[in-house]
Amino acid sequence: MPAWLFALLAAAFVLYTDDYVIAGILPELANDLAVSEGQAGQLVTVFSVTVAIAAPVAAVALARIPRRWLFAVALLVFIAANIAAAATPSFTVLMLLRVAAALAAASTTPALFAFAARHAPAEKVGRFIAIVSLGVTGSIAAGVPVGTWIGGAFGWRATFAAMAITGSIVLVFVLTTLPRSEGPDETPVLREQVRTLRKLPISLGLLANCVLMTGSMMMLTYLAPYLASATTAGVEERALAFSLSGIAGILGIWLGGIATDRWGADRTLLFGIGAIVASMLALWALWASRPASLPLVLVVATVWGGMAFWNSPAIQARLHHLAGSVSGQALALNTSGTYLGVSIGAAVGGLILSGVGPGGLPLIAAGFAVAALLLLALARRTTQERRS
Repeated sequence: MPAWLFALLAAAFVLYTDDYVIAGILPELANDLAVSEGQAGQLVTVFSVTVAIAAPVAAVALARIPRRWLFAVALLVFIAANIAAAATPSFTVLMLLRVAAALAAASTTPALFAFAARHAPAEKVGRFIAIVSLGVTGSIAAGVPVGTWIGGAFGWRATFAAMAITGSIVLVFVLTTLPRSEGPDETPVLREQVRTLRKLPISLGLLANCVLMTGSMMMLTYLAPYLASATTAGVEERALAFSLSGIAGILGIWLGGIATDRWGADRTLLFGIGAIVASMLALWALWASRPASLPLVLVVATVWGGMAFWNSPAIQARLHHLAGSVSGQALALNTSGTYLGVSIGAAVGGLILSGVGPGGLPLIAAGFAVAALLLLALARRTTQERRS
């Protein structure tokens, strides 16, 4: 594995940590800036919404800029935004700085995966994407807890300062390892980019990812209420469930990348989504027979956590192969779909929790997974028909 691949992993790690770490320092931040925790939570919302909207626009507008320069400038903006965030006394200014950091993330994150896929050997595309994806799971498993601890020990401003320092280290890592020569620019004109991205197999794949993320994040967002109602789990056991799911996610991404290279994206997704459906049905059955065995619920939830991340390399490798020279733009749209799925999942899950109760969550999540599987099957059939 080339050194630049781990530089991309580090960049993904710091960018995603910066998005999620706000959740861990909300009480301290809200108290210091004299706002409610609900208002402070909008810092997460504005970051996610900005990335969802800006990622595809940035991918098209910045398509011809060399990736080395793109990553360097975006990381400089990211570092400056976090330094300013650590010093600002105004919540309004902090909100604007979060938008600036989100714009840096939106222009960089999809390009990290596209660069890895483009420069990977043909037989290792899935594994190269999986390596970069480890930055995402790593941010949840390690980045957010460390950032939260820093905020608790030294104040929330120290967390932003730490993000700026980490971003500076990543910038040096990227500049010293990324190849200077990227080959000829094969980006087509805007009309051809749009024409490629509108092809049905790509559109269906993007929709399938959004639907799949909706179901997965709906269950993850409200996993604690499910555990509380289905088992006798306390706070410590619920924390253990999230930890096990995060660890399984790291393993799942790597194994999903290997499977993508060996089986192909379609078979990998069939296995991964099928396992998610089975896990959700098992969680529903356990809830129906409550109080359920806590160890058994933890095992099923851990398998589900691993499979939820297993699909990521396959989805992105599939889009990369279908989109060709505009794979960066396709992956940017996929990033938008992911953030949109997270938002919809939280909203739909809240309605289900209020109306039906926790037992409805796994069943509805399974329904979303089946819908994603059907969309991918239709996309595959359309691709075969086009080739014929």
